Amino acid sequence: MTEFAVWAPDVCRVRLRTADGPGIDTSYRDRELTRDGSGWWRIDVPDAGPGTDYGYLIDDSENALPDPRSLRQPAGVHGPSRLYDHSAFAWSDAGWTGRQLPGSILYELHVGTFTPEGTFDAATERLDHLVELGVDLVELLPVNAFNGEHNWGYDGVCWYAPHEAYGGPDGLKRLVDACHARGLGVILDVVYNHFGPSGAYAPQFAPYLAEEGSNAWGRRVNLDGPGSDEVRRYIVDSVTMWLRDYHVDGLRLDAVHALVDRRARHLLEELAVEAAALSTHLGRPLSLIAESDLNDPRLITGREAGGYGLHAQWDDDVHHALHTLLTGERQAYYADFGSLECLSDVLEGAFFHAGTWSGFRGRVHGRPVDRERIPGHRFVAYLQNHDQIGNRATGDRISDSLSPALLKVGATLLLTGPFTPMLFMGEEWAATTPWQFFTSHPEPELAVAVATGRRSEFAAHAWGTAEVPDPQDPETFARSKLDWSELDKPEHREILDLYRRLIALRKSHPDLSDPRLDRVHVWHGNQFVAIRRGACAVAANLAPHPQRVSLRSTIRTVLFATAPGAMLFRDSVELPPESAVVVSYA
Repeated sequence: MTEFAVWAPDVCRVRLRTADGPGIDTSYRDRELTRDGSGWWRIDVPDAGPGTDYGYLIDDSENALPDPRSLRQPAGVHGPSRLYDHSAFAWSDAGWTGRQLPGSILYELHVGTFTPEGTFDAATERLDHLVELGVDLVELLPVNAFNGEHNWGYDGVCWYAPHEAYGGPDGLKRLVDACHARGLGVILDVVYNHFGPSGAYAPQFAPYLAEEGSNAWGRRVNLDGPGSDEVRRYIVDSVTMWLRDYHVDGLRLDAVHALVDRRARHLLEELAVEAAALSTHLGRPLSLIAESDLNDPRLITGREAGGYGLHAQWDDDVHHALHTLLTGERQAYYADFGSLECLSDVLEGAFFHAGTWSGFRGRVHGRPVDRERIPGHRFVAYLQNHDQIGNRATGDRISDSLSPALLKVGATLLLTGPFTPMLFMGEEWAATTPWQFFTSHPEPELAVAVATGRRSEFAAHAWGTAEVPDPQDPETFARSKLDWSELDKPEHREILDLYRRLIALRKSHPDLSDPRLDRVHVWHGNQFVAIRRGACAVAANLAPHPQRVSLRSTIRTVLFATAPGAMLFRDSVELPPESAVVVSYA
């Protein structure tokens, strides 16, 4: 006996269509559902079970639509849903006690381009590389079902169903299980701020979208209007499903600034409460990480202190400060960044725009971080990520524009900082493969619209439209796949060795992972910066010539150097061009 239920409060009739078996010769049967007082339609079907394909017919339509809460879409987002039994999977991670975010190193990857095969199972075969690197948490770009075969994942439309081309529900579970077997936690990127442009059938059933307002990707999700109680429950149930049924250790919530919620209790706080309750029940830490453009520390302030209670947020200001200083780029949103004063501000206070003027926005932006009360591990920092690479015209990595020496300096500043570091796949060996924006929309008109819109986005960056690859060209996707054979080349092995040593150094010296922002002290001069980290210090020379940097206390030894030739003095160090060192104080 299986109960089918769907929320459709404003329709007059709902029928369930089930298939008697797989294949083109399958016969179908339609059944009438009964409505209850809350707008849900239900029916019990004795002969339906895991593997049964089904869909819903609304009013007098003969076009069966997928279930908004479908757990599996084997024929794609436009095809029928299929019943799936979460309890049937044989997990082997009963002894897994979780992985907390504080003290961890994150590694962001896209399943479709991480390996040549682009599947969950293929990604499993590369996990030992991440273990040897020193990674603690694997962050997967969105894997819920989207239109077409390949996509970044941010156009998802089925918020409960893993993408079939990656390996479907069981494939994701095998990947998570394999991660846990190697001591790796899993963070899953999820998108609740919009539905993708094709295959979003949920709004045909109920008011999932707001009557007014939109964001950069279309109409906004209905979080505070009529019917929003069930829409919020739809999101909450999706969140708890990933954490509970797929055993993931946390979620990265995409673009939460686009979640317009004017209710007394914000959805983000509601999610934090649900995650905390589930964490208590499961006996392992569960982390919620926000991507936000607001520079508002309330997101990561505890609920008892009036905040939302999320565990961390991405910190673009750290990226912008490092990127502009190392590359010299100053276009568009980089315009306010690029100085050593800027780098000092973000290393000590997490945000550069903290109630200060933003020239790019033409207004004051952000709010200061309480350095004594908010730890640095609540900020995820990165030298590269999917957005900051993929949203460049040609998807070029920072290693394409930096000397290997400056690339090493950037890695050192990231991995010795007070924040939670995150790497983007391939960064650890200075991969030469780009990571470009790619789609595979079957609809020709949508394909043209996406390609045209993509090219128009880059005017502020002064990139010509001819430079922007066609997202629909299969070669754009193929170019974005990592080339693992690069690990056989000495220049890439050298960078990989540096990343491994830096991560090991961070984990072996508590001062380098200390998240207390009020204990971070930065000083700088002409093309050099120094950072006091407890009994350690980091010094970086960005100049093309040697420089002597004062470290203001008696030095005992060099713990790490990006290049040979650093000369120690009593309280200073002479650094080779474009190099960095980590020292301990006597």
